[in-house]
Amino acid sequence: MKQPHTLILGGARSGKSRFAEQLASNSGKSIIYLATANAGDNEMAERIARHQLERDGRWQVIEEPLQLAKVLKEHGKADRCILVDCLTLWLSNCLCQHGEAYWLEQKAALLDVLKELPCEVIFVSNEVGHGIVPLGELSRQFVDHSGWLHQSLAKQVARVEFIIAGLAQTLKREQ
Repeated sequence: MKQPHTLILGGARSGKSRFAEQLASNSGKSIIYLATANAGDNEMAERIARHQLERDGRWQVIEEPLQLAKVLKEHGKADRCILVDCLTLWLSNCLCQHGEAYWLEQKAALLDVLKELPCEVIFVSNEVGHGIVPLGELSRQFVDHSGWLHQSLAKQVARVEFIIAGLAQTLKREQ
């Protein structure tokens, strides 16, 4: 049986974070919001602040841009729901700050720890493979690795949703 985790994919401003937050709120569990974003500029700081205002006081926030597996292992108790937002920012952080080898280590660690977590995990990620092949090497690496990450997670989780225009399309749902 697949782990009771969910992968939510969609484009920018598709409504995927809102959908994920609703799922987490409906879980009936203590919620941890595992944020991977770094506020590197004013616009990103404003985005983060907007997201924070949309959540009530029940949400415990942990900011971790690189070591998701470590944080999931430390906080993944059975009575919790952990929302990870977002995997493509995490990938960018790993690739840009430490390179491909580091990224592959972190990805392997995540996939390994996910098999043993007793908590529910909801992953949010941008689907970036619907466009043209990027010109630059780093951009192509990013697109390739995000696609491979999504495929690996989709095999391991019980539920995969694709969000477009605020509407969910179920791609996979196992009980």
